[in-house]
Amino acid sequence: MLKIENLRKAFGEKAAVDGVSLSIAPGEICGFIGRNGAGKTTTIKCVCGIISADGGEIFVDGRNTRTDPLGVKRVVAYIPDNPDIYEFLTGIQYLNFVADIFGVSGETRRERIERYAGAFELTRDLAQSVSGYSHGMKQKLALISALIHNPKLMLLDEPFVGLDPNAARELRRIMRERCDAGGAIFFSTHALEVAERLCDKIAIIKEGKLLAFGPTEAVKGNSSLESAFFELTDVTDAGGEK
Repeated sequence: MLKIENLRKAFGEKAAVDGVSLSIAPGEICGFIGRNGAGKTTTIKCVCGIISADGGEIFVDGRNTRTDPLGVKRVVAYIPDNPDIYEFLTGIQYLNFVADIFGVSGETRRERIERYAGAFELTRDLAQSVSGYSHGMKQKLALISALIHNPKLMLLDEPFVGLDPNAARELRRIMRERCDAGGAIFFSTHALEVAERLCDKIAIIKEGKLLAFGPTEAVKGNSSLESAFFELTDVTDAGGEK
Protein backbone atom coordinates (compact mmCIF):
# COMPACT_ATOMS: atom_id res chain seq x y z
CA MET A 1 0.00 0.00 0.00
CA LEU A 2 2.86 2.39 0.83
CA LYS A 3 6.43 2.03 -0.39
CA ILE A 4 9.10 4.64 0.32
CA GLU A 5 12.46 4.23 -1.36
CA ASN A 6 15.49 6.27 -0.25
CA LEU A 7 13.45 9.40 0.51
CA ARG A 8 15.49 12.56 0.93
CA LYS A 9 14.40 16.08 1.82
CA ALA A 10 16.52 19.02 2.95
CA PHE A 11 15.71 22.54 4.09
CA GLY A 12 18.76 24.61 3.25
CA GLU A 13 21.77 22.64 4.42
CA LYS A 14 19.80 20.62 6.97
CA ALA A 15 18.71 17.15 5.89
CA ALA A 16 15.26 16.69 7.42
CA VAL A 17 14.85 13.22 5.87
CA ASP A 18 17.94 11.32 4.83
CA GLY A 19 17.53 8.07 2.90
CA VAL A 20 14.35 6.73 4.52
CA SER A 21 13.00 3.46 3.08
CA LEU A 22 10.02 1.49 4.37
CA SER A 23 6.92 -0.34 3.19
CA ILE A 24 3.44 -0.93 4.60
CA ALA A 25 1.14 -3.63 3.22
CA PRO A 26 -2.66 -3.55 3.10
CA GLY A 27 -4.04 -4.44 6.52
CA GLU A 28 -1.09 -2.97 8.44
CA ILE A 29 -0.86 -0.13 10.95
CA CYS A 30 2.62 1.40 11.17
CA GLY A 31 3.64 3.71 13.99
CA PHE A 32 6.24 6.38 13.17
CA ILE A 33 8.23 7.34 16.25
CA GLY A 34 10.87 9.95 16.92
CA ARG A 35 11.65 13.03 18.93
CA ASN A 36 10.49 16.48 17.86
CA GLY A 37 12.31 17.50 14.70
CA ALA A 38 13.32 13.94 13.82
CA GLY A 39 11.70 14.08 10.37
CA LYS A 40 8.30 12.45 10.97
CA THR A 41 6.10 15.28 9.73
CA THR A 42 8.35 15.99 6.75
CA THR A 43 8.17 12.34 5.69
CA ILE A 44 4.38 12.27 5.98
CA LYS A 45 4.02 15.53 4.04
CA CYS A 46 6.21 14.14 1.26
CA VAL A 47 4.01 11.04 1.04
CA CYS A 48 0.79 13.03 0.70
CA GLY A 49 2.33 15.55 -1.70
CA ILE A 50 2.22 18.70 0.41
CA ILE A 51 5.96 19.13 -0.05
CA SER A 52 8.12 17.68 -2.81
CA ALA A 53 11.00 15.33 -2.08
CA ASP A 54 14.55 16.08 -3.16
CA GLY A 55 15.20 12.44 -3.99
CA GLY A 56 13.82 8.94 -3.79
CA GLU A 57 10.50 7.49 -4.83
CA ILE A 58 7.14 7.09 -3.06
CA PHE A 59 4.41 4.71 -4.20
CA VAL A 60 0.86 4.57 -2.82
CA ASP A 61 -1.32 1.69 -3.98
CA GLY A 62 1.04 1.28 -6.92
CA ARG A 63 0.86 4.96 -7.90
CA ASN A 64 3.97 7.11 -7.99
CA THR A 65 3.47 10.34 -6.04
CA ARG A 66 5.72 12.19 -8.49
CA THR A 67 4.10 11.08 -11.76
CA ASP A 68 0.51 10.59 -10.57
CA PRO A 69 -0.06 13.03 -7.69
CA LEU A 70 -3.83 13.34 -8.21
CA GLY A 71 -4.24 9.57 -8.36
CA VAL A 72 -2.46 9.32 -5.02
CA LYS A 73 -4.56 12.04 -3.42
CA ARG A 74 -7.76 10.23 -4.42
CA VAL A 75 -6.87 7.22 -2.27
CA VAL A 76 -5.15 9.00 0.64
CA ALA A 77 -6.42 10.86 3.69
CA TYR A 78 -4.06 13.15 5.62
CA ILE A 79 -4.66 14.68 9.04
CA PRO A 80 -1.98 17.09 10.31
CA ASP A 81 -1.18 17.50 13.99
CA ASN A 82 -3.09 20.78 14.06
CA PRO A 83 -5.90 20.59 11.47
CA ASP A 84 -6.80 23.81 9.67
CA ILE A 85 -10.56 23.81 9.11
CA TYR A 86 -12.66 26.56 7.54
CA GLU A 87 -14.10 28.11 10.67
CA PHE A 88 -16.83 30.06 8.86
CA LEU A 89 -18.53 26.75 8.03
CA THR A 90 -20.63 24.57 10.29
CA GLY A 91 -19.39 21.06 10.98
CA ILE A 92 -21.87 19.47 8.56
CA GLN A 93 -21.06 22.04 5.86
CA TYR A 94 -17.37 21.21 6.16
CA LEU A 95 -18.02 17.46 5.88
CA ASN A 96 -20.22 17.97 2.82
CA PHE A 97 -17.52 20.19 1.30
CA VAL A 98 -14.95 17.40 1.68
CA ALA A 99 -17.41 14.81 0.38
CA ASP A 100 -18.03 17.00 -2.69
CA ILE A 101 -14.30 17.19 -3.41
CA PHE A 102 -14.02 13.40 -3.42
CA GLY A 103 -17.28 12.83 -5.28
CA VAL A 104 -18.95 10.88 -2.48
CA SER A 105 -22.65 10.29 -3.20
CA GLY A 106 -25.36 11.79 -1.00
CA GLU A 107 -26.52 8.48 0.44
CA THR A 108 -22.99 7.23 1.13
CA ARG A 109 -21.88 10.44 2.80
CA ARG A 110 -24.95 10.53 5.02
CA GLU A 111 -24.32 6.98 6.19
CA ARG A 112 -20.63 7.63 6.90
CA ILE A 113 -21.22 10.96 8.63
CA GLU A 114 -23.88 9.39 10.81
CA ARG A 115 -21.63 6.45 11.67
CA TYR A 116 -18.45 8.33 12.48
CA ALA A 117 -20.04 11.40 14.06
CA GLY A 118 -21.89 9.02 16.36
CA ALA A 119 -18.68 7.16 17.18
CA PHE A 120 -16.91 10.41 18.11
CA GLU A 121 -19.98 11.87 19.89
CA LEU A 122 -20.06 14.89 17.59
CA THR A 123 -23.51 14.49 16.00
CA ARG A 124 -25.21 17.22 18.04
CA ASP A 125 -22.38 19.68 17.31
CA LEU A 126 -22.39 19.41 13.51
CA ALA A 127 -24.89 22.25 13.15
CA GLN A 128 -22.58 24.61 15.03
CA SER A 129 -19.96 26.85 13.48
CA VAL A 130 -16.47 25.36 13.54
CA SER A 131 -15.25 28.64 15.04
CA GLY A 132 -16.89 27.59 18.30
CA TYR A 133 -15.26 24.14 18.38
CA SER A 134 -12.61 23.18 20.91
CA HIS A 135 -9.33 21.68 19.68
CA GLY A 136 -10.60 18.19 20.44
CA MET A 137 -13.83 18.78 18.51
CA LYS A 138 -11.86 20.05 15.50
CA GLN A 139 -9.70 16.94 15.69
CA LYS A 140 -12.81 14.74 15.66
CA LEU A 141 -14.27 16.65 12.70
CA ALA A 142 -11.00 16.29 10.79
CA LEU A 143 -10.97 12.55 11.45
CA ILE A 144 -14.54 12.18 10.18
CA SER A 145 -13.63 14.14 7.06
CA ALA A 146 -10.66 11.82 6.49
CA LEU A 147 -12.89 8.75 6.64
CA ILE A 148 -15.68 10.07 4.45
CA HIS A 149 -14.15 8.95 1.11
CA ASN A 150 -13.05 5.52 2.37
CA PRO A 151 -9.31 6.08 1.80
CA LYS A 152 -6.95 3.20 1.14
CA LEU A 153 -4.12 4.87 3.09
CA MET A 154 -4.51 7.14 6.09
CA LEU A 155 -1.62 9.43 7.05
CA LEU A 156 -2.09 10.75 10.58
CA ASP A 157 0.26 13.13 12.38
CA GLU A 158 -0.22 12.78 16.17
CA PRO A 159 -3.92 11.83 15.80
CA PHE A 160 -4.53 11.18 19.51
CA VAL A 161 -3.48 14.63 20.73
CA GLY A 162 -6.49 16.52 22.09
CA LEU A 163 -8.87 13.56 22.04
CA ASP A 164 -10.75 12.55 25.17
CA PRO A 165 -10.40 8.92 26.34
CA ASN A 166 -13.64 7.78 24.67
CA ALA A 167 -12.69 9.35 21.34
CA ALA A 168 -9.16 7.89 21.55
CA ARG A 169 -10.62 4.44 22.13
CA GLU A 170 -12.98 4.85 19.16
CA LEU A 171 -10.12 6.01 16.96
CA ARG A 172 -8.08 2.93 17.83
CA ARG A 173 -11.09 0.75 17.02
CA ILE A 174 -11.71 2.51 13.70
CA MET A 175 -8.03 2.30 12.74
CA ARG A 176 -8.05 -1.46 13.23
CA GLU A 177 -11.41 -1.76 11.47
CA ARG A 178 -10.05 0.16 8.46
CA CYS A 179 -7.03 -2.12 8.20
CA ASP A 180 -9.09 -5.28 8.65
CA ALA A 181 -11.01 -4.10 5.58
CA GLY A 182 -7.79 -3.88 3.54
CA GLY A 183 -6.65 -0.33 4.21
CA ALA A 184 -3.35 0.79 5.72
CA ILE A 185 -2.38 3.45 8.26
CA PHE A 186 0.89 5.34 8.78
CA PHE A 187 0.82 7.58 11.82
CA SER A 188 3.26 9.47 13.99
CA THR A 189 2.89 9.41 17.74
CA HIS A 190 4.68 10.08 21.01
CA ALA A 191 2.32 7.68 22.80
CA LEU A 192 4.64 4.68 22.83
CA GLU A 193 2.31 2.45 24.84
CA VAL A 194 -0.49 3.05 22.33
CA ALA A 195 1.85 2.30 19.43
CA GLU A 196 3.05 -0.90 21.06
CA ARG A 197 -0.51 -2.20 21.52
CA LEU A 198 -1.93 -1.00 18.22
CA CYS A 199 0.76 -1.23 15.55
CA ASP A 200 1.75 -4.12 13.32
CA LYS A 201 4.96 -2.32 12.37
CA ILE A 202 7.13 0.36 13.95
CA ALA A 203 9.53 2.82 12.33
CA ILE A 204 11.93 4.79 14.54
CA ILE A 205 13.59 7.88 13.09
CA LYS A 206 16.29 10.17 14.45
CA GLU A 207 17.75 13.25 12.76
CA GLY A 208 16.23 12.21 9.44
CA LYS A 209 17.63 8.68 9.45
CA LEU A 210 15.64 5.51 10.05
CA LEU A 211 17.14 3.63 13.00
CA ALA A 212 14.72 0.70 13.01
CA PHE A 213 11.83 -0.60 10.98
CA GLY A 214 9.90 -3.84 11.08
CA PRO A 215 7.23 -5.82 12.94
CA THR A 216 6.55 -4.37 16.38
CA GLU A 217 7.71 -7.51 18.20
CA ALA A 218 10.99 -7.50 16.28
CA VAL A 219 11.69 -3.80 16.91
CA LYS A 220 11.02 -3.94 20.65
CA GLY A 221 12.59 -7.37 21.19
CA ASN A 222 12.29 -8.66 24.74
CA SER A 223 11.77 -5.20 26.22
CA SER A 224 9.02 -2.62 25.91
CA LEU A 225 8.82 -0.30 22.94
CA GLU A 226 9.68 2.59 25.25
CA SER A 227 12.89 0.85 26.35
CA ALA A 228 13.80 -0.02 22.77
CA PHE A 229 13.18 3.57 21.66
CA PHE A 230 15.42 5.11 24.30
CA GLU A 231 18.11 2.51 23.73
CA LEU A 232 18.18 3.33 20.02
CA THR A 233 17.88 7.11 20.24
CA ASP A 234 19.87 8.05 23.34
CA VAL A 235 23.34 9.42 22.57
CA THR A 236 26.24 8.20 24.65
CA ASP A 237 29.00 10.74 25.18
CA ALA A 238 32.71 10.03 25.30
CA GLY A 239 32.55 9.38 29.01
CA GLY A 240 29.92 6.70 28.61
CA GLU A 241 27.13 8.78 30.11
CA LYS A 242 23.73 9.14 28.50
